Amino acid sequence: MSGTDTGPGQVVVNRAMSLDGFIAGPDHAMGWIFEHLDGDAFPEVMQATGAMLAGRGTHEVGRRMRADAEGTDYDGGPVFVLTHHPPAEPEPGVTFLSCGLDEAVAVARAAAREKNLEILGADLAGQCLRAGLVDEVLVYVLPVLLGDGVRFSPPGLGRIDLEPFETRSAGPVTMLRFRVRRPA
Repeated sequence: MSGTDTGPGQVVVNRAMSLDGFIAGPDHAMGWIFEHLDGDAFPEVMQATGAMLAGRGTHEVGRRMRADAEGTDYDGGPVFVLTHHPPAEPEPGVTFLSCGLDEAVAVARAAAREKNLEILGADLAGQCLRAGLVDEVLVYVLPVLLGDGVRFSPPGLGRIDLEPFETRSAGPVTMLRFRVRRPA
């Protein structure tokens, strides 16, 4: 992995964020995202995605959201969930992994083939950033102030230097893309 690559096969932390830095509201509410962002805003991101890796908490929030709303299904490749406690019953379309972080990223990245692996969830993304496993951070900044909720980065993440390489807007949403700078 190279922090200067922007081609296929990147490990990408992908986030929607309120202007005041929250990726979820109180009680992990995320419905506000779909008020501003739909799958048609930046279709090339979904086309470049080959698989997703999420933490268990993020997966559960997403599952509740899909149950409450139509049209929020993900159909861009395999979905992996890293967890210490996989469910007793399998879930269609989801592979639960109970291994180390490096192995989980490697398995999901292999499944993505030559496309990007998207990392979802504040805690998992923070772990991947700390471990140096992330190539790119992609943020959709939405025109809303939430005032409280789940912050963009978890406490204790530490400093991660980023290099901006793309900024675009689609309607009210601004997409920011950054390469993760590797220590020299």
